[in-house]
Amino acid sequence: MQINVADQRILLLIDTISHEEAQEKAWVKKTSAFDAVSQVTNFFSKPKDDDFKLIYFEHRYQPFWHVAAKSKYIYDRSADYQVPASSPEVKSLTLSNKDYDIVNGHYHLNVVEHCASQQQLEILVDGVSGKTIPELRRYLDLSPKVISGQLEKSVPKDSILVPPQTRVSALMRDTLSKMIVGIEADKIFQENVEVTCMDLYYHPIYAFQYHWVSKNKDAIIEVDGLTGEIKSGSRIFSEYLGHVLDQNFLFDLGADAAGMFIPGGSIAVKVAKKYLDTKKKK
Repeated sequence: MQINVADQRILLLIDTISHEEAQEKAWVKKTSAFDAVSQVTNFFSKPKDDDFKLIYFEHRYQPFWHVAAKSKYIYDRSADYQVPASSPEVKSLTLSNKDYDIVNGHYHLNVVEHCASQQQLEILVDGVSGKTIPELRRYLDLSPKVISGQLEKSVPKDSILVPPQTRVSALMRDTLSKMIVGIEADKIFQENVEVTCMDLYYHPIYAFQYHWVSKNKDAIIEVDGLTGEIKSGSRIFSEYLGHVLDQNFLFDLGADAAGMFIPGGSIAVKVAKKYLDTKKKK
């Protein structure tokens, strides 16, 4: 079996929304971040702006993985076809100068099947939650910047780079387990699996944490730095402020190769070797 793995890339999506625009959008929608009870109260008595305070702000880059793979298998296999006779009175027949008896209304034909099987896989995985989120596709065509050096040098100094919690080794294991299939074959002519894309994207998010003074409650509003979309947030990432990403660690499959158990025995070792060889060249 031949396994090819595309070069791994880090891609950075640049803001199209400024800090000032994001803050204005968040301020207008601030009450929507609070719980349902607070919003009902707001319906009956609109709170004043001075009842809210901005207590925290962060501009962060949040990761997601884009993984794509394809496989192709070409092979021959033997098969026994049971072909029904045309009518009950047929007792035997001749096909290609060979005689066949009719048994239980059928004749048995030994053949060689020429088979070709192809499949494709594409997934978009949130780097923090590990969940598959197809909607992340909207970012793929927004002209990201391919990072050739250290990612920190391409983002503003006070921005937060959130490290992905989902490791590349887990994604590779899951991808290969779906693409490598067992086939029944007498002869295999082609058996290829190719991971065509293993990209780590970073997209910008503005997060504003507000305190509702009279209710003594805090809530977070997030503004997408690319689309301007506004939604409630669940957490902030202040613990990563000033931290430097270890980009070699992000793509180091070799450290986890021992834990990769997938069909094909030594395949995990071959893939790990691909990564280690690539790393040595850098």
